[in-house]
Amino acid sequence: MKKIFVLTGEPSGDKLASKVISQVRNSKSDIEYLSVGGEHLKSLGIKSLYDLNEVTYLGFTKVLLNIFKIKKKINETVDKIEYRVKKLKSFLDHVLLLFPFEKKYFDKENIQSTFTGHPLLENNEKSKIDISQIIKDHKKIISIFPGSRRSEIDVLLPILIDFIKLMNEKYNDIFYVFHSTTEFNKLIQDKLIKVGFKNCGSISDEKIKSEILKSSTFAVAKSGTISLEICNAKVPSIVIYKMNSINYLIIKMLVKVKYANIINIAANEEIIPELLQSNCNSKNIFNNVDSLFENNESMLNQIDKSQEILKNFKTNQSPKIAATVLTNSL
Repeated sequence: MKKIFVLTGEPSGDKLASKVISQVRNSKSDIEYLSVGGEHLKSLGIKSLYDLNEVTYLGFTKVLLNIFKIKKKINETVDKIEYRVKKLKSFLDHVLLLFPFEKKYFDKENIQSTFTGHPLLENNEKSKIDISQIIKDHKKIISIFPGSRRSEIDVLLPILIDFIKLMNEKYNDIFYVFHSTTEFNKLIQDKLIKVGFKNCGSISDEKIKSEILKSSTFAVAKSGTISLEICNAKVPSIVIYKMNSINYLIIKMLVKVKYANIINIAANEEIIPELLQSNCNSKNIFNNVDSLFENNESMLNQIDKSQEILKNFKTNQSPKIAATVLTNSL
């Protein structure tokens, strides 16, 4: 029996991998899987060597503080799979690309690659979930994505709570839904209960989250892959992010891009407002959301522009293309 080792770096990678592996299973059943993954691969019955959160740290200082723990986990992974490393040609046989603009870089290095499109932009799931019991009184929904790492939640959740307090002073027809992972859902719920909000909730079920997002009027999201899913659902949004100042300075020196959001990077303009570092505070978030709410044309313009960018990221069969390349290489 052939074996596939799936190595994911964080929760969004775990979600992407699960889409591809589901397709591989449709065409080949004689494969054994092992992974360093999260709840999405686990839902497929794929065992992980260890919990992904044990090596998922945000920023350089966190990595340095946990370097020995991370090194131990890397060694465990190496013991499982990299005895085959000599059989690999320059460590890479084939690279599956999520974005079309990446291909020129791999072509330049004569590395085989295939643009598959982004699996999370596929619209194959037909949901029949009734969310009327979750969102009552026909209120508007603002979906909030505070991150999937504890370090992100610890930083962003207090800011987001203060943002909701400001919103509640002006708007009384909005229900705020925090989209969380199973691991941190109770943590967020407890924080919301402690504050005393009556118009907030937290969910972790993937199908319910998807339906909530599609029904949302607006979204406030931590910068990352989730922004693509929000745009794909045709929901206007803003992007927020905040990290340790030292980490931010290091990243600014290493990363030479003008924007943080992939939509903005591809468009080379700020289609989706970005509130980063010192600009990521409750007052700025409120002002941006309030301004967009007051100008419906701006929200529609954001949706139209983001849809034009997303067209270039889609193949409408992304997991199938990735699975085909993978199975052909076995």
